[in-house]
Amino acid sequence: MIERATLGGLEFEYDTEQKTIRMGGNPAIFIWTESTLAGLLSGQHRMVGTERIRLSLHGGGRDGVEQDWVYICQYPTFEQGFAELIKVAAAAGWGRWELVSLDPKAKEARVRSWNHWEATCQNALGVSWGSSYLGGKFAGIFQRFFKVSQCWAEQVTFATKGDAYDEFVIRPSDASLEDRVERLLGSDEATKADLAVALERVRKEVEERAATEKELRDKLDLIARQEEAIRALSTPIIEVWDGVITLPLMGVVDSQRAAETMTRLLDAIVQKNARHAIIDLTGVDVIDTSTADHILRLVRAAELLGAHCVITGIRPAVAQTMVSIGIDLSKLVTLASLRDGLLRCMGPTRKGG
Repeated sequence: MIERATLGGLEFEYDTEQKTIRMGGNPAIFIWTESTLAGLLSGQHRMVGTERIRLSLHGGGRDGVEQDWVYICQYPTFEQGFAELIKVAAAAGWGRWELVSLDPKAKEARVRSWNHWEATCQNALGVSWGSSYLGGKFAGIFQRFFKVSQCWAEQVTFATKGDAYDEFVIRPSDASLEDRVERLLGSDEATKADLAVALERVRKEVEERAATEKELRDKLDLIARQEEAIRALSTPIIEVWDGVITLPLMGVVDSQRAAETMTRLLDAIVQKNARHAIIDLTGVDVIDTSTADHILRLVRAAELLGAHCVITGIRPAVAQTMVSIGIDLSKLVTLASLRDGLLRCMGPTRKGG
């Protein structure tokens, strides 16, 4: 069963079965201001201190105006919408508000509030830190109206200090709520809660940095694996027959590549128990003394492991260069093509089979 009542033009609904209240169609509660709500604020104040509770309440008020703004936008002008919001706020127990002045060109508004619940709570507690939540709500509303990134509501009169009302001047602000928290952390007014917030921020930054470092390490590992794959592709060693492997060389053979090639070749000879190794130079366009020396070292190292080496595929231009620079390959077996080398190395194996 739903019981309904209208107060100040605002409809309240009470669900007698669910024991819930809706105000203007939205879920709501009734709460004792001078005891329950005041106790809630007192607990927060005790934990975080005066400056911190001012900032937290201002931020909470600013972030909770989405429905207020939607309500205002139902009307032809902002002034009309805000006037209707004032009626809803009064019926909901938020006191009486007044839009004292509004200058859209200068982006400045002045609002007053009588009998607001924050002032009532603070009077009951005997404290005075201002109506920061209400100020934040006004800041959030006029931030949208002025179409700026952030506003601040400066409270200029205080009902908790004997003034007849709370009054706020709302203007765009260069300092965000986060900036004000940072300044608070740097002042002597910082509390243990502020330090906890700072430590939590440091912890998150450390976690983010660790995640970034892990991502970079993963990328470096991937690059290393790709480089290894490229090196493997650049020096492929193929077992073409039982006991016969081929090593096609392509491009430039420098010191680093020669060392890697020798390691791969010797490992392949041992693993495959190879008796013949064909080093094919068909893909080598240019050769110099250093490259020839690397090839000779490959041959000598392979023969120390019991593998007979054959050099194939020397191009005419490469042969001329080798002769002109005095490279002696007379002690090596050289054949014109890889096919010739395969026939020479596979022949004894096939006959033996």
